Amino acid sequence: MPEIRNYTLNFGPQHPAAHGVLRLVLEMDGEVIQRADPHVGLLHRATEKLAESKPYNQTIPYMDRLDYVSMMCNEHGYVLALEKLLDITPPLRAQYIRVMFDELTRILNHLMWLGTHALDVGAMTMFLYCFREREDLMDMYEAVSGARMHAAYYRPGGVYRDLPGKMAQYQSSKYKDEAETRRINEARSGSLLDFIEEFVQRFPTNIDEYETLLTDNRIWKQRTVGIGVVSPERALQLGFTGPMLRGSGIEWDLRKKQPYEVYDRMDFDIPVGVNGDCYDRYLVRIEEMRQSTRIIKQCIEWLRNNPGPVILDDHKFAPPRREEMKDDMEALIHHFKLFTEGYTLPAGEVYTAIEHPKGEFGIYLVSDGANKPYRLKVRAPGFSHLAAMDEMSEGHMLADVVAIIGTMDIVFGEIDR
Repeated sequence: MPEIRNYTLNFGPQHPAAHGVLRLVLEMDGEVIQRADPHVGLLHRATEKLAESKPYNQTIPYMDRLDYVSMMCNEHGYVLALEKLLDITPPLRAQYIRVMFDELTRILNHLMWLGTHALDVGAMTMFLYCFREREDLMDMYEAVSGARMHAAYYRPGGVYRDLPGKMAQYQSSKYKDEAETRRINEARSGSLLDFIEEFVQRFPTNIDEYETLLTDNRIWKQRTVGIGVVSPERALQLGFTGPMLRGSGIEWDLRKKQPYEVYDRMDFDIPVGVNGDCYDRYLVRIEEMRQSTRIIKQCIEWLRNNPGPVILDDHKFAPPRREEMKDDMEALIHHFKLFTEGYTLPAGEVYTAIEHPKGEFGIYLVSDGANKPYRLKVRAPGFSHLAAMDEMSEGHMLADVVAIIGTMDIVFGEIDR
């Protein structure tokens, strides 16, 4: 009997490289992929439908849970849509804070991508290195919002509150002796801005460490060079955005081409690839982390020298201050009314997009004049990338599928909305 080599293989959804709950149905000839069919819907949480039954301000925390690695960037896209319909502009200080935290979030995202992508391909050390730096970034999130992940920090008209003047301190325990605790707390002895500044001063050295481990590593290059090649023309046709598009050599970045907030005041470069393979997309994201560090430094310098309000003083969509509520019953009633009933937006439709760490994150919002959206549609960058899975993996080996999933930087919360 001749050996039957053609078969269908289920990859995921419980596979460690499935990055969420991706189920791939692979049609294979031996170990070579002939067709890859991604199945979505296993995580579906109906975020867009839930938004239609909630006041606008109560949907902000849902945004954090879309791409749960790029929390504040998701909020940013949604809040910009509300501000566009309300026809308001947040104070300049709030815009700088947003840009700074967008870039901190980009680093947060790329560190998770780099750690998990390297782990998928077989490099364990990278995962531990990346999470070492992510811990500091999580502390920054916690300092401004009280939460390590789902911040709900951006609000229409600005941000929840100004940057705190002091950082929380670690306490010694059976896991950390006094000397170790003192060392960790040294950087936390000043304000949040001091802590962020200390981080961006040393972070380029950390990136050098990552590159020492991977960039010229023979095994890393064997697993990524020439894998999942997408030409510039095809990348545009497939709807690629972000590092996936720039990795194919197209210099498109909304922060430069359609600037929002204060990105037009920032000095930074757009890294682009040459060959459009997994290796180029790796190099693009590594350089993006360096450019984000440049942007954050510029924001820190401006924020140090320019105090001011961080949210518009308009009680239609911003709550009264705590001091007001203690003395004024009307302010207290308004506070409760705002957080239960919310506010109305003028009837109309709007689309806003930001340069999310994964690509173009867009919000299409339709308002009928009520206090909740008539329709909400999220344009998630990862969905278009996943649609190219079949094309990118055809003719490659099964092991290369893991590298291709990794290079897409997939998080299923946004794909399966």
